[in-house]
Amino acid sequence: MACVLASGSLASAQSAADPTEAGKAVFKRANCVGCHKWHGNGGGGYGGDALSLRKTQLTREHIVETVTCGRPGTGMPYFARGSYDTTKCYDMNRQDVGERVPPEGGTFLRPNDIEAVADYVLAHIKGRGEPNYDECTAFFGNTSRVCDIYKANAAKPASESSTSEPSK
Repeated sequence: MACVLASGSLASAQSAADPTEAGKAVFKRANCVGCHKWHGNGGGGYGGDALSLRKTQLTREHIVETVTCGRPGTGMPYFARGSYDTTKCYDMNRQDVGERVPPEGGTFLRPNDIEAVADYVLAHIKGRGEPNYDECTAFFGNTSRVCDIYKANAAKPASESSTSEPSK
């Protein structure tokens, strides 16, 4: 019981520091990184080419709906138990969507988990520029070598990292 209380107070302390930490944990656990990558830029994954969450125009409500229901006719899975069966999605049931029903996510999420991941995307991914070292270490921690590529880019002066063509 003491272990449960201690872990509960640790989780409360972490979420008080950044209330979107729970959403980041869901982003990892539900394998959003499998298609959208840790940085949200998207790219190829098991479901195909995922859209960039950095460039998305989706609102919080739309993100919640997309995670809940997936995207019909695409590789974006649904993560809510009962989607298209006991709960209509995009005003459709399984019979309405037919063969375009999206795949089932690898794990079902509770509504509060779906809302938490939407809040994480809005706070840390949507509208951001290119991924950088600070964002990478915020996601993986500062001991991961995954972030080394961003560290090298961060160390270059702005004049060296520009891609302008040399004058002729």
